[in-house]
Amino acid sequence: MKFLPPVGKAITTLLLVLVSTITQARPPIGNWHPPEPVLESVVLQTSLYTTHYNPKPEHNNDQQLVGLELHNPEGWLLGGARFLNSFGQETVFAYGGQERTFWRSGTQLSAHAKLAVGIIHGYRGEFADKVPMNNLGVAPGVLPSIGLRWDQLHAEAVLFGLAGTMVTAGIRF
Repeated sequence: MKFLPPVGKAITTLLLVLVSTITQARPPIGNWHPPEPVLESVVLQTSLYTTHYNPKPEHNNDQQLVGLELHNPEGWLLGGARFLNSFGQETVFAYGGQERTFWRSGTQLSAHAKLAVGIIHGYRGEFADKVPMNNLGVAPGVLPSIGLRWDQLHAEAVLFGLAGTMVTAGIRF
């Protein structure tokens, strides 16, 4: 991470430590069971702010993200998002993951960590190699995030690789 400025290093380190610590608070493998296919809530979200740790003139910081996530009572989720990537190309991310609450104040305010894993499609042409393993036009994506929820309002800081951080906000139904 030597190419990241100090703020980027701090954010990256904090997100990785929190997500890795929280996602390890799970039952032993012997007690594992598949996620229940029960819908508890839906989150509709958009991007508010994006920063690249090593900004270049061609970088787009207005992602225009629109995302939808389906959550079950155990914290498992399925989602999809459409956004403009760092180079202004329309891109989609289809993913699954888990969200874990690690702090709660009363019934309305809580903090959580989330790990989303899926496939990204949309990095094309001269920018196809900006995402690792994008040989067939799709690449694996792993996005750790940390967020706050107040009643139905939802906000997250999402780490996209070692490239930057995006702040999203949404509403939970």
